[in-house]
Amino acid sequence: MSNQKELLDKKLIEVCRHFRIPGQYQFCEEIKVGNVNKTYKVTFEGEDPKNPGKTRLKSYIVQSVNTFAFKNPVQVMNNIDKVTEYIHAKDPDRRALHFHHTHDRKTYIFDKSGFWRLFNFIPSVTYSATDNLRVIYNAGLAFGDFQMMLSDFDASQLSETIPDFHNTIKRYEQLEEQVTADPVGRVKEVQEEIAWLRSVKDQACKLTQLQLDGVLPLRVTHNDTKINNVLFDQETDDALVVIDLDTVMPGLVGHDFGDAVRFAANLVEEDSPEAEKAGVNMDIFRAFAEGFLSKTAKSLTKPEIDTLALSCLALTCELATRFLADYIAGDVYFKTNYAEHNLVRTRCQIALAKDVLQKLPQMEKIIGDCVKKV
Repeated sequence: MSNQKELLDKKLIEVCRHFRIPGQYQFCEEIKVGNVNKTYKVTFEGEDPKNPGKTRLKSYIVQSVNTFAFKNPVQVMNNIDKVTEYIHAKDPDRRALHFHHTHDRKTYIFDKSGFWRLFNFIPSVTYSATDNLRVIYNAGLAFGDFQMMLSDFDASQLSETIPDFHNTIKRYEQLEEQVTADPVGRVKEVQEEIAWLRSVKDQACKLTQLQLDGVLPLRVTHNDTKINNVLFDQETDDALVVIDLDTVMPGLVGHDFGDAVRFAANLVEEDSPEAEKAGVNMDIFRAFAEGFLSKTAKSLTKPEIDTLALSCLALTCELATRFLADYIAGDVYFKTNYAEHNLVRTRCQIALAKDVLQKLPQMEKIIGDCVKKV
């Protein structure tokens, strides 16, 4: 264990030197939020520019990007660079992520150990789950504001870093491919889950079909709007900045709205082994909808507004197909902590989707009320 720690420290120091971080390395802490990349908070001691002769501790975030998930990580960083620079130019006083550059002005290093990047650490608090309605409302504000800040950004400038990321039709096709292949012999134990997801396929895929039909417009969207991708002020719970921009690319407004609700409004965590307790907390749904729509409603089309509630079903079913496909494939994409982790995730998402189906009329009414207020 100590040898592994020494090797990690050595690698992190090497990465930080590439990004021209001054001072003496002190320690690192792994941040275990997120299922894809490996994230570390690294702390250096160096000269305090505000107090000559004295030192201070300064922290940074170092990430090793999962190149299985992101086949072209350079495109990911190019997208992030364009979006963050655009937001900064539009509002220079806004707090934003700042990615450090190497000597040759790259925002990444790519070597035999992987693809690395480094950005500023923002003192803050994150929430994986909360029933604090102020936090939820502020998360809605943050994601809605993020989308509106980029509403006039030319989406054609962005690469599609994960092709068909929120293409629910394709996600269903990928599930069926794994069911047919059954590479590790797990299909026989998930027949019930497969059958239920097939039973709601048409409803789950409706948003994608409407986009293909030209009814729903493509916008620049975050595409991974979990509440833990917002940093909050430790004292006021005001939203500080939206993070995890790896999946920023053209998408549907419902992708951002539906995924946020799926994550924040579930009565249990997304990998809870007590799937029977999963369901939509309608107070949280209302708080998020109020915050999000207060920023976006005036700019949305009627079809976009009319499908926001349905987006909650679509995104929940979509993630269920992804978890299930990964389980059948042998757990090659999502990080897992035990053998049936992806199956537990699948069952929890299916239980949530069933509750969303029952509450769709109520959710549609809340959205209508929020739009009227704006």
